[in-house]
Amino acid sequence: MASPRNHGRGDGLRAQRDRIRIAQTAARLIAEHGLTDWSQAKRKAARQLMLPDTAPFPSNEEIEVALTEHHALYGGDAHRIALRAHRTLALEWMRRLTQWQPLLVGGVAAGWATEYSDVRLELVADDPKAVEIALAGSGVAYAALPVRDDDATAHLRIDSAPAAVRLSILTPQQRRNRPRRGDEPRLTTEAVAALIAT
Repeated sequence: MASPRNHGRGDGLRAQRDRIRIAQTAARLIAEHGLTDWSQAKRKAARQLMLPDTAPFPSNEEIEVALTEHHALYGGDAHRIALRAHRTLALEWMRRLTQWQPLLVGGVAAGWATEYSDVRLELVADDPKAVEIALAGSGVAYAALPVRDDDATAHLRIDSAPAAVRLSILTPQQRRNRPRRGDEPRLTTEAVAALIAT
């Protein structure tokens, strides 16, 4: 008969396996079916795997790892072409917005983005209205998005092709104090240009 200690270890291993399975299935749904709501993708993945509602869900960081693995196994040239197109679009907008010290962040920077992913740029401005005035003055249509709890002053969305461009506008102090995961890339214009060149 298994001891309580071994039983607990077995539960932990099973929970870990379930998290991995959910992450892998959610990554497939995100990459192949264009799901952009990752919470929904996790729930749908759990249902597909016939796991209970109490199953341990993976973190978004685990989804990112699963997406990277999915692209490595199944993405092939199609993923590389889509990622290059997204990075080229990012570079175009970074050069247009150069006065606000743009950084490319998120999946396009890290490489796990899908063809459905937005290009995410982080800008610095004392007053976010200055960015909006510049966009409007250039005839660029944009939409203001709700401010999330991520220390940004404003969020804007520009509909573009092949992807939408999301701008997060921070004050200089917010950028200095912005928490960062150790493995999260934040790429300068020069770094994005170098990635495309290679």
